[in-house]
Amino acid sequence: MTSPPQDHRAALFAGFLGWMLDAFDFFLVVFCLTAIGKEFHKSDAEMALSITITLAFRPVGALIFGLLADRYGRRLPLMIDLVFYSIVEVLTGLAPSYTSFMVLRALFGIGMGGEWGVGASLAMEKVPPRLRGILSGLLQQGYAAGNLLAAICYFALFQRWGWRPLFFLGGLPALLAVFVRFHVQESEVWKKSRHESWRGLGQGIGSHWKLFIYLMLLMTMMNFASHGTQDMYPTFLERQWHMSPAQRSVISGISMIGAILGGVLIGFLSDRYGRRRAIILAMLGAIAMVPLWAFSPNMALLVIGAFLIQFMVQGAWGVIPAHLSELSPDSVRGFLPGFAYQCGVLLASSVVYIEAVFAKTMSYASTMALTATVVFALAMFMAAIGRERKGKVFGGE
Repeated sequence: MTSPPQDHRAALFAGFLGWMLDAFDFFLVVFCLTAIGKEFHKSDAEMALSITITLAFRPVGALIFGLLADRYGRRLPLMIDLVFYSIVEVLTGLAPSYTSFMVLRALFGIGMGGEWGVGASLAMEKVPPRLRGILSGLLQQGYAAGNLLAAICYFALFQRWGWRPLFFLGGLPALLAVFVRFHVQESEVWKKSRHESWRGLGQGIGSHWKLFIYLMLLMTMMNFASHGTQDMYPTFLERQWHMSPAQRSVISGISMIGAILGGVLIGFLSDRYGRRRAIILAMLGAIAMVPLWAFSPNMALLVIGAFLIQFMVQGAWGVIPAHLSELSPDSVRGFLPGFAYQCGVLLASSVVYIEAVFAKTMSYASTMALTATVVFALAMFMAAIGRERKGKVFGGE
């Protein structure tokens, strides 16, 4: 059964905004990392650990909300998750100490981990198969849009009000839950393939353990590529180039424009040439851009490098919602892609801490260039050895 056009548009809109606001909250910490560390008297490496903790707790959210999504439907878990991480984000702006800040970042990780799998499965089960790649790219670039939104807010508000009020904007996703409640219909694919008991769901998940391991390893490499080029980038600009907060936010924002364009374009190309081929070509392009991105001799080339590296990296990521949804069986699509994704985040969560530690003995540029080149190559390899199910029709199993 195919959902009405308005229905798939509403689901796609909700998934995009949910992921955008999730990323917005996450990247506020990235932009404010040194300022928060200064207030709590902590080093870059200690503050980078807060990013690692958020990433490490994302599988917990994917586990909880993914199981709920396959057992009770996509809509209700999505609404609960949106309200949950909105509350946590507002409380982050009130954190009185480094310890409380770290606890709240762990809780936020649970909320962030729950949103992607539920939102992506709901959207991908509704969109037309022939447009799945380009709409997957649009959905995934909610992440880049959230980064861009964080850069704009940081540019406009940080120097006047400091870091705490920025996190109060994190209450906005609660309003999105209202939109989901009244405008997004439940997935027809889930209704046809739902498990009638927790035991049946557990058996269904267990029967696909080999697929889960592959998806987890693929997502580990993809997350190394994404977080290795984004999370410490504002710190790189500050330490290596001695840029002001305004300059850092502008360059990060330009790089996210590249990410959005790359995600949509390469997602579109994946509809024509295949998911794996699109990922591999994008990662090859990213490797070619590393010298320009990390070792630019002047500001103009630095901006071009930032734009192009994220065009390639997030272009590859634009394929992911469609690719993982197509590889996953109907009956466990709420759980399997999201949990594999977030377990990959867990395995890759050390990258920001590793970069911060190695930057003490190497330059930030050398550290990030070496990390990026290695993980891009590994991501290509993992994509190449997997299966291809482009255009799979959902709901027929």
